[in-house]
Amino acid sequence: MQKPLEVLKDIFGYSSFRDQQGAVIDSVVEGNDNLVIMPTGGGKSLCYQIPALVKEGLTVVVSPLIALMNDQVAALKQLDIAAEAMHSNIDEGLKRQIIDDIDKGILKMLYISPEGLLSGRFLEYLHSKNVSLFAIDEAHCVSVWGNDFRPEYVKLSRLKEAFPEIPVVALTATADHATQADIIAQLKLNEPKKFLSSFERTNIKTVVSSGLKRIQQISNFLLSHQGEAGIVYCLSRKSTEKVADDLRAQGYKARAYHARLPADEREEVQQEFQADEIQIVCATIAFGMGIDKPNIRWVIHYNMPKNIESYYQEIGRGGRDGKPAESLLFHSWGDYVSLKRFIDEGEATDQFKVVQSAKLERMWEFATAASCRTNLVLNYFGEYRNTKCDHCDNCLNPPELFDGTKYVQMALSAVIRSQESASLNLLIDVLRGSNRIEVRDSGLDKIKTFGIGRDVPFLDWKHYVTQMVNQGLVSIDFTDRSKLKSTPLSMPVLKGESTIMLSKFVPNDKKPKVKIPKLAIDVGDADQDLLAALKTWRIGLAKSQKVPAYVIMNNKALEQVASVLPQSSSELLAVDGIGRVKLMKYGDAILEIVKEYG
Repeated sequence: MQKPLEVLKDIFGYSSFRDQQGAVIDSVVEGNDNLVIMPTGGGKSLCYQIPALVKEGLTVVVSPLIALMNDQVAALKQLDIAAEAMHSNIDEGLKRQIIDDIDKGILKMLYISPEGLLSGRFLEYLHSKNVSLFAIDEAHCVSVWGNDFRPEYVKLSRLKEAFPEIPVVALTATADHATQADIIAQLKLNEPKKFLSSFERTNIKTVVSSGLKRIQQISNFLLSHQGEAGIVYCLSRKSTEKVADDLRAQGYKARAYHARLPADEREEVQQEFQADEIQIVCATIAFGMGIDKPNIRWVIHYNMPKNIESYYQEIGRGGRDGKPAESLLFHSWGDYVSLKRFIDEGEATDQFKVVQSAKLERMWEFATAASCRTNLVLNYFGEYRNTKCDHCDNCLNPPELFDGTKYVQMALSAVIRSQESASLNLLIDVLRGSNRIEVRDSGLDKIKTFGIGRDVPFLDWKHYVTQMVNQGLVSIDFTDRSKLKSTPLSMPVLKGESTIMLSKFVPNDKKPKVKIPKLAIDVGDADQDLLAALKTWRIGLAKSQKVPAYVIMNNKALEQVASVLPQSSSELLAVDGIGRVKLMKYGDAILEIVKEYG
């Protein structure tokens, strides 16, 4: 049996694991249940693909989208790994072949939707097979607290009932504390090991701007991103078509993508984008879930997303190759009102509506924040930090700050003296000495801090407490009626050991315009003519094999080849992303191109 690191190098062509990949893989191979929270582009798939190759038997991967399954399977087949996807778009002949391969023990990895796994007698069929691992991708879909709850995912609890001895690894890019706990409960994971990678994406610059004259702002933004691939996320079908029309009128290769397009046209848009035949896709949020395109250099949100999880997952589709990327978020009160109406008028349970409304409120606070936006996201996910990130607009163009420690101490004292029983608005009522019936009925008019901040206007207090949440000094517990709770960063401030800087409340119409930082992408010492030739060769192969170009080889590998100019197979094998299989398939062709241009 090969060791995981040997498989990583030999098959996938990488010399070392990233972040917590090695620890996750070891835990999976040992047979533990695992919950893996790893940001988009962080290498989650290797956390079950390598164990699938190390362990004997079949690994079953549950995935919500056909495009995502097909993409993963195409990449695995490039590495000569026996993998297939079973879904509604395949014909009966291929389905029978997949079953035959499972029966013969040939298949190593099967990708399938939750409906496909649980329908008919498929689970019963798997009982007689040598299944070694279940991997649940996009595991946040199982939770009512998650950003994309899917009722069909809840039924996956049957896996542990049917296969109590087989390990399950649940993976997602975004999950706060409530979602993490719910994933474990819903999937009935057995004392799972939990792996949380940092949510910070240091290669992505995040910028937020008012939603006035959005098309004009996009035009200005794109001047510094000429020829680069990007996504514009829109709230409605009509918006996707309008933005795409406007951008085409300016000479950009842009197309719209939304659910009402015919299936073949949606497929065409995806394929053209993956093949770099179009530069921009203007899409509703359904687009991108199945796209593993590494060279997306920017992501624009034409409308404000419904929660921080969605926003962070969507901007994570930029810069998956680790190179610089940029995100631009437009926001307006109209966006907030529309999203709130969608929640209120939906057919979900009251509990779900309360949770989603609270998450929308946090998204609005993110959009209007005056402090480090990255810290706000990190603190939201429980990764508490209050130092500058230097890759968001508020760090790059900081607002004017003042020493707000006394206000923070007042608010923290009220949180603790209320025994962490107050929501944000109720806390402000306590600080301002309000006679509201809710304050009196809860007895909060009797605590020592009642009325201590009565000279501070309500909106100013809301601005200050929101900054405290953003800085991780307090947290909002969505599972407990959005009450404010202390965090590990609270006590040092209360004891006078920390100074907290706050920004003053400034109405939106009086805020200065923020200069959007430009982003330069450094391709190192790559020979540009050679790189162009390698990409042309790759596109030709991709078209002949009917797969996305990056499945053949990613940009990072081609750029490394164009920089180091390998002259032999052993030198080519040292390139990240080129393992034994790809060397055998493409090594001679690459070395010939290097020789021609060297």
